[in-house]
Amino acid sequence: MLRQIEGSRAVAETVARCRPEVVCAYPISPQTHIIEAIGAMVRRGELAPCEFINVESEFAAMSVSIGASAAGARAYTATASQGLLFMMEAVYNASGLGLPIVMTLANRAIGAPINIWNDHSDAMAVRDSGWIQLFAETNQEAADLHVQAFALAEELSLPVMVCMDGFILTHAVEGIDVPEQDAVDAFLPPYEPRQVLDPDDPFSIGAMVGPEAFEEVRYLAHLAQLDALARIPSLAAEFSRAFGRESGGLLHSYRTEDAETVVVALGSVLGTIKDAVDRRREAGDRVGVVGITTFRPFPLVAVRAALAGAHRIVVVEKAFSVGFGGVLSTDVATATHDAPSKLVTVVAGLGGRAVTRSSLEAMLADATAERLGTLTFLDLDHRLVEAERARIGAARRSGPSAENLLRALGSVGPRIG
Repeated sequence: MLRQIEGSRAVAETVARCRPEVVCAYPISPQTHIIEAIGAMVRRGELAPCEFINVESEFAAMSVSIGASAAGARAYTATASQGLLFMMEAVYNASGLGLPIVMTLANRAIGAPINIWNDHSDAMAVRDSGWIQLFAETNQEAADLHVQAFALAEELSLPVMVCMDGFILTHAVEGIDVPEQDAVDAFLPPYEPRQVLDPDDPFSIGAMVGPEAFEEVRYLAHLAQLDALARIPSLAAEFSRAFGRESGGLLHSYRTEDAETVVVALGSVLGTIKDAVDRRREAGDRVGVVGITTFRPFPLVAVRAALAGAHRIVVVEKAFSVGFGGVLSTDVATATHDAPSKLVTVVAGLGGRAVTRSSLEAMLADATAERLGTLTFLDLDHRLVEAERARIGAARRSGPSAENLLRALGSVGPRIG
């Protein structure tokens, strides 16, 4: 049943209906509402048996999750941005140990300068950590993906990260059909761990592995990711039959049947891109969209098939590799390396900058006319950038660029003295 509910609350209720036994987290915007809501449910006795553990840091949150999962409990946590970086060592440990932890990542920019708004820098920073990464386009999909995440994690004994755009989704109130308890129970089997610490059957988890076996261990982790790649579409189909709506899967296409220009993107920006595509279609441009849900493992074959007819590929991404360029576009380029299509990267929405339909429409018009360069920053203020570069070149002690830019924009006052 549809209810007007905040995205964070919908995710919290859905996670609770997956019956986690240990929930631990350290609050950090914009994931705080998720953890607050779950904590309140535990306190009221609505989620039992479940131990909610207040920890002193994000590193501790993942460390406790690892311990809980290794002891045989269904474990859940959530984080964002700098919090994810703080738990980085433990994030790699969780995947290396093959522990089926589910974590919500409320995507947020990484500083410095400090920024609490949305982009995908945090998820991209851990893309090679061995976690499955699923990106939600809508709040409905964010809720649904958590049910699938627990099922996938526990079937394959791999950790799963559900990525939802901070504030854009986490704090948006809209109509969401939160999965009912009976339906979740029927879809998600009781947790039966593949490995568990047992005093009656002792063995080591996380023992030292030298050169004689480390490569094989990592290769097994790669094979497990490939198993996930094969399982995710069928799991999404099972979810659709059980809940009556489509969510998840590897990717989804929109108006690509005859498209000459196809945009590829992750997350909530896909909704605005679809609106822009509709407008460009009205203008006669043959454009379409491919939204990637499963970013890790990356669905190379599915992406190649979805983009087979494109003359031009435009990858819109909310993160980039400083000194190089696109992150998602590198994967897309690998998938289409033997295709005749031209690929360009458009970086947009960094630090929460609005990605508007009008800007996307203009970008699509330029892409169709092949006026885009290899790397474009959408709505970048080039005059502001060039003025700061001139300042840096003119004086050794030019000061911090972040503050200089804010001062030029009038967002902060002049220097004193």
